[in-house]
Amino acid sequence: MELYRSHVLICGGTGCTSSGSDDVEKKFISELEKHGLTNEVKIVRTGCFGLCEVGPIVIVYPEGAFYSHIKVENVEKIVEEHLLKGRIVKDLLYYEALEEDEIRSINEVEFYKKQRRVALRNCGVINPENIDEYIAMDGYRALGKVLTEMTPEEVIEVVKDSGLRGRGGGGFPTGLKWKFAYNSKDDQKYVACNADEGDPGAFMDRSVLEGDPHAIIEAMAIAGYAIGSDQGYVYVRAEYPIAVHRLKIAIEQAKEYGLLGKDIFGTGFNFDLEVRLGAGAFVCGEETALLQSIEGKRGMPRPRPPFPAVKGLWGKPTLLNNVETYANIAQIILNGPEWFSSIGTERSKGTKVFALGGKINNTGLVEIPMGTTLREVIYEIGGGIPNGKKFKAVQTGGPSGGCITADHLDTPIDYDNLIALGSMMGSGGMIVMDEDNCMVDIARFFLDFTVDESCGKCTPCREGTKRMLEILEKITSGKGEPEDLENLENLANTIKSASLCGLGQTAPNPVLSTLRYFRDEYEAHIYDKKCPAGACKALLQYTITDACKGCTLCAKSCPVGCISGEVKKMHEIDQSKCIKCGACMEKCPFNAIVRK
Repeated sequence: MELYRSHVLICGGTGCTSSGSDDVEKKFISELEKHGLTNEVKIVRTGCFGLCEVGPIVIVYPEGAFYSHIKVENVEKIVEEHLLKGRIVKDLLYYEALEEDEIRSINEVEFYKKQRRVALRNCGVINPENIDEYIAMDGYRALGKVLTEMTPEEVIEVVKDSGLRGRGGGGFPTGLKWKFAYNSKDDQKYVACNADEGDPGAFMDRSVLEGDPHAIIEAMAIAGYAIGSDQGYVYVRAEYPIAVHRLKIAIEQAKEYGLLGKDIFGTGFNFDLEVRLGAGAFVCGEETALLQSIEGKRGMPRPRPPFPAVKGLWGKPTLLNNVETYANIAQIILNGPEWFSSIGTERSKGTKVFALGGKINNTGLVEIPMGTTLREVIYEIGGGIPNGKKFKAVQTGGPSGGCITADHLDTPIDYDNLIALGSMMGSGGMIVMDEDNCMVDIARFFLDFTVDESCGKCTPCREGTKRMLEILEKITSGKGEPEDLENLENLANTIKSASLCGLGQTAPNPVLSTLRYFRDEYEAHIYDKKCPAGACKALLQYTITDACKGCTLCAKSCPVGCISGEVKKMHEIDQSKCIKCGACMEKCPFNAIVRK
């Protein structure tokens, strides 16, 4: 066994990779070779650490020095000072205030203090392309336990007793779904994983697959044993190349170790896995559309019942859970259902992973116990709103969710509370908005996405969402009329009740929630022809005040020549020609141009 005095963990998630962590790793390797340290220091390419805002991230153990925003030119200094001389490079550390000899662990960083990593337990800790590292973290122990010590019925009871609910959207009890699949009798059954993560701003499942793919493989094998299936499929977006690459490596490694395939652990249990790539259709996140796509057909939803647990892939009983749901399974088996159910709230057990984005200082991936408040997530974990701006709302659940206002910041996050506020948990996207966001325009943005992603099969979704989008575009362009609000609500409620699948049924949520909490903004657009946030271009007006010195810079910068005036005299803007680009306002050295 190789022993090293230091380990250098380099984030290999998509975020840090896009910021240059590949080049950082190569530089570390060359510097270690140059100084003869390759036998003493090990480089570990991990998955996402979570704090994407400060990547690329490098953590050096055993000290636990957390280096952020690392560039190739920083590597030589870390190697020569820290790894060669034992001196921590303090000017590259993430920590805000560091005492002379103080080294904080990662759990003492404000971003991580209130998190509890269960689904993400190995992300940023192990090399996801090395099965031995997963095994060293108790990997495949749960599979061994269920195959040698438990009956399928006992496995299902453990999952039921844990209180785990589906992390992909609706929050259906996972154990109950497993029991339905178990009770369906057929000569062939299937296990499927939904990794078709399509919500704007969501990257939870991607990060788990990139950082801990064996956790999904192990859980799906456990599920196969529990329901009586010998074949599984992971349906993952082709736009996730790193996740797909690591998942395929992990599957091959598991086969080489006898953890997939025939006679696993010598118990006679057979289970194999295949990867199916999705083409980016949001509707394929809906379970019946996803199964159609795995079969090679166009991904379009079908009526339920029958549910997939009774009639799924190729007409056979199929168990389908999403990535994060599976990521909890092995830990529940090893630690017991009581352990998992002790985390969270009465009706929402365990933790939930969120992709925190938008107008927030600490953009990244967070995993919190259910019941944590929105205020804790946004102001403590997320670090608050940038540039001293005022918090306005947070969108949870993506295009299927709704906006939650500042009045509800102390609401504990769980399935029931979010639904009561007109939103939903969804897969875990959490987009923060500040005072500069127009809520009418936000509703238009999400509905535009839904219209584009509708499969077109059912009339309420295909036609109704288009009509809603037309009304919202009319309002944001300054042509709204009072009856538009009533028409929006009527259309929204009809679409919710009459659409075939979850995409259509939840499509109106962003509109209904913004109408519920920000109706005054809709009314300002309609009655006053103004956008209070100054975000809707058609309703903006740039005017020159008497602070103008006649320097002519504004006129020179205007791309359409709509500004006139003499030198050293106040200028004017021809509103009929103005394209509202804001170039004049940016160039004015006297702050004499205002936007209304």
